[in-house]
This record gives sequence, C-alpha cells and structure tokens, in this order.
Amino acid sequence: MGTARLGINIDHVATVRNARGENYPSPLKAALLSQKYGADSITIHLREDRRHIVDQDLVEIRKKLKIPLNLEMAPTKQMLKIALKYKPAFVCVVPEKRKEITTEGGLNLKKNSNFLKKVIYELKRKKIRTSLFIEPSPKSVFNANKLGAECIEIHTGKICNLINKRKKYSKEFNKILNSVKYANNLGIEVHAGHGITFESAKILSKIKGIEEFNIGHFIIGESIFIGIKNCIKTFKKIIK
Repeated sequence: MGTARLGINIDHVATVRNARGENYPSPLKAALLSQKYGADSITIHLREDRRHIVDQDLVEIRKKLKIPLNLEMAPTKQMLKIALKYKPAFVCVVPEKRKEITTEGGLNLKKNSNFLKKVIYELKRKKIRTSLFIEPSPKSVFNANKLGAECIEIHTGKICNLINKRKKYSKEFNKILNSVKYANNLGIEVHAGHGITFESAKILSKIKGIEEFNIGHFIIGESIFIGIKNCIKTFKKIIK
C-alpha cells in the first residue's frame, strides 16, 4: 500500500461566498489551486438545501478539473439523478439533516437499505467509485459490505473533537483501527474524513490501511493564515 491520497473539500469557500451573496471567493478557483498544489481529488457536498455548493459549482468544477471530483450527496432520488447526469469520478453517500450545522455522523445502513443498494448499483453501473460514510465500527463495515459497497469513509468527527479538547481518545482510536482492519480483510477500500486538523491527521495517519483522507473545514480556515499551498503541503507531509 502506497502513500495515502489527500482529498480537499472546498465547500466552505462557497459558504463565505454565499454569506454576502457575491460571486467570490470562487469554489472553482479553490479547486484548481488545490489541484495545482498537490491535492489528489476535490470534494464538494451538494446539499439538498444548497447552503454552500450550488449546481453551477458542480457544472463548472466537473468541466474544468483534471483530478477526480468526489461528490458528497444524500441518498435521495434527486441526488442520484444529478450524480448519474454529471458523472463525477467518485461519489460519497452521506446522511443529511436540514437543521445540522455539518454532517453529524455516519449513515444508518439498515434504514433505507434497499434504496442504498440501488444507489450503489446504479453508480457502479456508470463506473463511479462509490463510498458510504459510516461510523467506525465493525458492524457498520459488515453492513456496508452486505449492501455491496467496495469503499467506505469512516466518520472521524468524534476522535477529532476529543483530540481538539485534549481529552482521551484511545477508545475511539481503537474503534477506527479495528474497523480499518476488518474492512481491509473484506477487501473494502477505506477513507477517513470529518474534523481533521494537522494534529489529528498525525494521529490518524498511524493507522495503516487508510487510503484516502478527506479534509475541508480546517484547511479552508487555516488557509486564511498560511495559504492553501502551505496547508496542502503540510497535510501531504503528515499523511505520507
């Protein structure tokens, strides 16, 4: 297994743009700069309420990006239709609640399991790599495998919060470690994402078997101070 890949989520460039209803800062520009400075893929979450990324962002980024585009989407008929129309290289299926500030956890794989199976089948048919965003537990990995998922993204929000607050995180670390090992044994590709900072990336990168880290909010925030180039460079060095 080689060096882990780095995916950059640019949603919050759109958050800043939309706060004033302007046409800047540009998510497309952020995507192209991230590509230039070494990102392996770009993630955008097209939420049902379009609170940050909007359809036009998807169209422009899909058209001009040379590295893979990873579309995060809720498991709904409308989002499946959009994904099949624009055919991003990757899709990550995530849970979505209107009132949440950000994604609060992994998918409930038992609720709506038949539709999730359909989503995975339809996207696979179009050769779109599909991952399910799940909680770190062997049970979630097992259920993802039953649905036909060849790829999962582990929700790292809890461990990252514990690290940020200087609290003990070994229990959560072991949950992720055991989930990664189990997924690898089943032949499932493992990604990690949510709430990752420089500090938590150093800790999570000790777990062998994570092939991709997806990082968004922290990298956009930290770029205000050190620039997106230095942020990407630092993360690439950490996860190497």
